[in-house]
Amino acid sequence: MAADDATEGGAEREWLAQYDPRAYTPVAVTVDVVALTLRGGELHVLLVERGEPPYQGCWALPGGFLRAGEEDLPGAAVRELAEETGLQGTLEAAVALSRIHLEQLGSYGAPDRDPRMHVVSVAYLAFAPDLPDPQAGSDAAAAAWHPVSALDPAHPRTAGPHADAHGGGVGARPGIRLAFDHAAILADGLDRARAKIEYSPLATAFLPHDFTIPELRTVYEAVWGERLHAGNFHRKVLSVPGFVESTGATTERGGTRGGPRARTYHAGDAHLLHPPLLRPSHEDGIR
Repeated sequence: MAADDATEGGAEREWLAQYDPRAYTPVAVTVDVVALTLRGGELHVLLVERGEPPYQGCWALPGGFLRAGEEDLPGAAVRELAEETGLQGTLEAAVALSRIHLEQLGSYGAPDRDPRMHVVSVAYLAFAPDLPDPQAGSDAAAAAWHPVSALDPAHPRTAGPHADAHGGGVGARPGIRLAFDHAAILADGLDRARAKIEYSPLATAFLPHDFTIPELRTVYEAVWGERLHAGNFHRKVLSVPGFVESTGATTERGGTRGGPRARTYHAGDAHLLHPPLLRPSHEDGIR
């Protein structure tokens, strides 16, 4: 058996020595990140203004080419996000990055999605609390958090068509254009986020370790773009086993209108919410 293995290994090494990757049409791989956070109680997405062609001057999701032979796909996504948010090089930055929920969103590989060559993008969705003001990376002219309400055609306050694959207009604010097929990627990311918080506890990823039920409700209202009934929401959250756990403490102060101090909670150990917290369009009881 050992002799057979050696023979097979030798045959493979010989085949690899003759293998010419140039015989195939080259394909590049990039990562793009739909990074969502709450700022001022409103859902924001991180965008960068491209500083060079293609689509120079257009806004795009943060991303870049995979460093072949040096990193895997999640590592590339974290690197790009760190570069654009300035979360790199310090212990504080490492802690902030460790709190980001990152998951693969999908792959996008239409032959004409990038005018340079056939580029396949693997997109990631990131949820994070309190991300800082962004810092544009080396190939970007600017970076900024943009309210989703100004970009998302499905949002109640937004009027305007989806961007096409060549950077058409995407929303109510004139002058904002998304490069490549990033409007479609953003739409998919928002759909995923809205669905995920129905059936999973990932809404807590937008919040600090300890939070109040009203703060959690703010997340749901921002992601769904819906006003929710405070009492019904509170009751439903506490009825889901393992969703949140009481810290036994309260906030230092009462609400903005006075009254008792709010109890604080942290994320529980549930991976799925049962029963789920359905969006108002699915179930009127949470309004």
